[in-house]
Amino acid sequence: MNPVDLAFLPALEQAKLIRNKEVSPLELTEVYLERIHRLNPQLGAYVTVMADQALADARAKTEHLSNNPEELPPLFGVKVSVKDLNPVEGVACAYGIKVACDRIADCDDLIVQKLRQAGLIILGKTATSQLGSLPYTEPPGFSPARNPWNVDYTPGGSSGGGAAALAAGLCSISQGSDGGGSLRGPAFCCGLVGMKAARGRVSFAPVGERLNGLAINGPLGRTVADAAVMLDSLSGYEIGDPYWLADPEQPFLASAQPPAQPLKIAYATRLEPIGEADATCRQAVYETVQRLEEMGHHAEEVEFPDLTDLIEPFTVVWQSVIAEVGVPWIVLEKMNRWLYWRAWRTNSGAYLRAVSKLQRVARQIVEFCYPYDGLVLPVYMHPAIKVGEWKHLRSSQILERVIDWVAPCPPFNASGQPAMSIPTGLGPNGLPVGVQLVGRPADEATLFSLAAQLEVANPFYHQQPKLAVEEGIDRG
Repeated sequence: MNPVDLAFLPALEQAKLIRNKEVSPLELTEVYLERIHRLNPQLGAYVTVMADQALADARAKTEHLSNNPEELPPLFGVKVSVKDLNPVEGVACAYGIKVACDRIADCDDLIVQKLRQAGLIILGKTATSQLGSLPYTEPPGFSPARNPWNVDYTPGGSSGGGAAALAAGLCSISQGSDGGGSLRGPAFCCGLVGMKAARGRVSFAPVGERLNGLAINGPLGRTVADAAVMLDSLSGYEIGDPYWLADPEQPFLASAQPPAQPLKIAYATRLEPIGEADATCRQAVYETVQRLEEMGHHAEEVEFPDLTDLIEPFTVVWQSVIAEVGVPWIVLEKMNRWLYWRAWRTNSGAYLRAVSKLQRVARQIVEFCYPYDGLVLPVYMHPAIKVGEWKHLRSSQILERVIDWVAPCPPFNASGQPAMSIPTGLGPNGLPVGVQLVGRPADEATLFSLAAQLEVANPFYHQQPKLAVEEGIDRG
């Protein structure tokens, strides 16, 4: 198999090749490191490349494979990227802050430990928006992360570097996190599967979760099955977790099969007070609903609850992490400085009232969704923006644009429901588009089943971006 085809092969297929000794962990690592060396300077996907560590791990796994091929973990020898919000022992963890690039982590985050236990080899740390706060990945002092489908556009954020790396064939699978769409948005922008699992499914150990239950770590995959097997690897209760769920009845990978019976599906393309999604995103929803009906499912258009009462309390909780994280305001970018001082001007009583209001709205969202097996919505209200498109706006204007763009995602961070982005095709400008599937609380299994059925009918993962960077075009 030629190196390009190997680089874009789904993670589970790569794992099978490794088990069958058709390719070694070392050979696969060398393929990705060569691509990273050649393409990352243009894409800005990785902020730290762990070449020496990855090669050493790959050599050890190649030797282990020769001696003991039985009972290997599910993703043995496969390559993963880690978002630069999650510590990896011995490697810088900067959180998108340039002056923090010399802060070396003294231990692995639990998520990283679980990735290693699944047999994955870490290639490096991927770019995030500063402190993970924005839906595009352009932290000052770093090269902006760019979309492999068109490097003039953003891959989204805050897990934008991981999405760019995976979409460009610079890793097998990516780890990211989602506190308001930060997995689903980059998946939407880059033509990937992004899963925000249910609240409590994935532990934040050994640290606490700072966003009052809004955020969760999770996978970006080429396929539904890849995302499912990675979530299987990441899931599970850790002693002391403030939120936790019982293990699913069967592994999520086993759930990534078409459902055995027709499902009741709701859909919407309008969210008040934002309005209608743009024509490209509406069309993605309508085409998905049509496919579902052709598969025998029952779909009905619904009026999604008005989000007016969600926006302000969500913003209050979201901005609080900027002030709480312990970084001096002087090192922050313009938008985060503004959020920092907004947070400091919010007293504890106002914060608690926002949390309470957020929880009340979340109950209404869950109650609305509960009669349905799944809900189909846009992921974002319009496709990816250009790199730097909002750079010169005032901070208050950027906040307005962010709210209008990402509106379909935060409701399910508030409610804790599982939600995932799946690709549906390419829009008129050649950028990927997709839809969001939302499930009942703790019911990721139905989402994986539904998404797997849609993927069979429309297997977008076979498509690869024609990278401008591979053609020698320098975008500066």
